[in-house]
Amino acid sequence: MSIPAGKLPLPELLAMKRRGDKIVMVTAYDAPGARFAEDAGIDVILVGDTAAMVVLGHGGTTPVTVDEMLFLTRTVSRQVHRPIVVGDLPFGSYETSDEDAVRTAVRFVKEGGADIVKLEGAGPMVSRARAIVEAGIPVMGHVGLTPQSATMLGGFKTQGRTAEAAQRIVDGAKELEAAGCCSLVLEAVPSPVAARVTRELSLPTIGIGAGADCDGQVLVYHDLLGLSEGHLPRFVKRYANLSAEIRDALTAYAAEVRSGAFPERQHTYAMPEEEQAAFESVSSGDGGEHDQRG
Repeated sequence: MSIPAGKLPLPELLAMKRRGDKIVMVTAYDAPGARFAEDAGIDVILVGDTAAMVVLGHGGTTPVTVDEMLFLTRTVSRQVHRPIVVGDLPFGSYETSDEDAVRTAVRFVKEGGADIVKLEGAGPMVSRARAIVEAGIPVMGHVGLTPQSATMLGGFKTQGRTAEAAQRIVDGAKELEAAGCCSLVLEAVPSPVAARVTRELSLPTIGIGAGADCDGQVLVYHDLLGLSEGHLPRFVKRYANLSAEIRDALTAYAAEVRSGAFPERQHTYAMPEEEQAAFESVSSGDGGEHDQRG
């Protein structure tokens, strides 16, 4: 399928669902990552609060601040032309009231350049989503495993594995659709649950650990490229092993600097011979006495 030029219009996501065209989403947090994603034909870039872990070095997503997320969102949005940019509202920036939610969402559009904002959870968060939509800002919902509230969910575990829990996910997804959300992330839920949500909702679903029946898929940039190390969720597929390549490159660089092998002649700049001679003459003091007499 050819990739059209120009900004992907938001209604195209719904059209893709109706046509059966899979939506491709990936996270990005900096200018190179955003450019690489656009060059690869990615449809949607999520500037996720996973930045807290993969960029800022925290153990979870909750420590990242609004200002940090705005900085990253602005960096990504100024680099891309076609992909839809989603700004992830960080923990503590929208939960307390509809007013806070709208205020934060407006900042992500005005200051961050986001096309859509994303928030986690259903229940009380349905009101937050509705308020943001009514303010004229598109909202992406997120149900299943919601990392910002992972402690309440018993940790980073699959959600919806019982009939009752699965039904709560379906009901929450429908509430978010009724609130006006334009799309929905389904994270770490059994594939039959995601398939039902996708089938019964008119809005597009984006899966992460939710099976192949979702309307699209998302992975974390650092995970799929092999930049993340240690244990990774079962749903992650590594398409490269860049951490090993980067470490090898840095090790080779350090060794060459220490041995004197780098820089070589081709890595240095020369001067015209006459200018070098004049420079060396001045440096050796040949012109110094003249300057003093003058």
